[in-house]
Amino acid sequence: MVSSDNNQSTAVLFILLGFSDYPELEMPLFLLFLTIYAVAVVGNVGMIVIIKINPKLHTPMYFFLKHLSFVDFCYSTIATPLLLENLIVEDKSISVKGCITQFSIGITCVMAEMVMLAVMAYDRFVAICKPLLYTVSMSPKRCALLVTVAYAWGIISSIILTYSLLVLSFCETKIIDNFVCEYSVFLSASCSDKHFSEIMLFIFLNLSSLCTLIIILTSYLFIFITVLQMHSTSGRYKAFSTCASHMTAVTIFYGTILFLYCIPNTKNSWLVVKVGSVFYIVVIPMLNPLIYSLRNKDVKETFRKLKNLKIFSQ
Repeated sequence: MVSSDNNQSTAVLFILLGFSDYPELEMPLFLLFLTIYAVAVVGNVGMIVIIKINPKLHTPMYFFLKHLSFVDFCYSTIATPLLLENLIVEDKSISVKGCITQFSIGITCVMAEMVMLAVMAYDRFVAICKPLLYTVSMSPKRCALLVTVAYAWGIISSIILTYSLLVLSFCETKIIDNFVCEYSVFLSASCSDKHFSEIMLFIFLNLSSLCTLIIILTSYLFIFITVLQMHSTSGRYKAFSTCASHMTAVTIFYGTILFLYCIPNTKNSWLVVKVGSVFYIVVIPMLNPLIYSLRNKDVKETFRKLKNLKIFSQ
């Protein structure tokens, strides 16, 4: 175990190579990722502020969107700074405890976001398929409970998966061909039996992905059937438009996860894995606020007012 030998835990380091094989690209990538991270922070914090101050947006859909933005902000902030640091410093080492801490917070956000996307799909299902019951079904207490479930699942998953890492032994400093503390980093660096850790990862990651995807796909199946039964063309367009942003976010989020899963485990695939991981860690938290704001008149109108007041200027 990591905690069984203090000398071991303090001496062992992970050296995250990142993109050091291409030193000429490190500074351009640093500037690119820094720009994307800044947009992600401004976008997610801006979304939270806009929803908070605009009474028109005090609805269940925007309540969930506010928490999705918060999760994206936390995940981007815990992962991206290490990536940026890795691109400009010569010492690319990180302690085992530091790496585990980053992973623990990051996996909390990932698991919470999965549940949050499923909750948002359920919200659209109730709004379109059962509009007369929407106020009762999505009451403030129910919404708060659903968000609590999302955070609770993230925390529970993080505790168990982090424990599955703490039982591993790390015997020596390891050079890792990665730029962030993912689960695979610990498995590749461990010198002890990894069977328990691999089972825990398989159970929780697949359980979360499968259950949330079932909820999302089932919700949109009923939405699609309900919309097809509408006689009004404008009603169909309005129903689909309220779901378009969420469907786009879900497609990008799960599409990236499936893409990373489907990459064959070969030496030649490391660059593709890194690019996919960068998209997952850096780009998605930036895209979500853009996706939800570009198609929403109320959000854009509020943003214009704030911009005129110079709240988001400079």
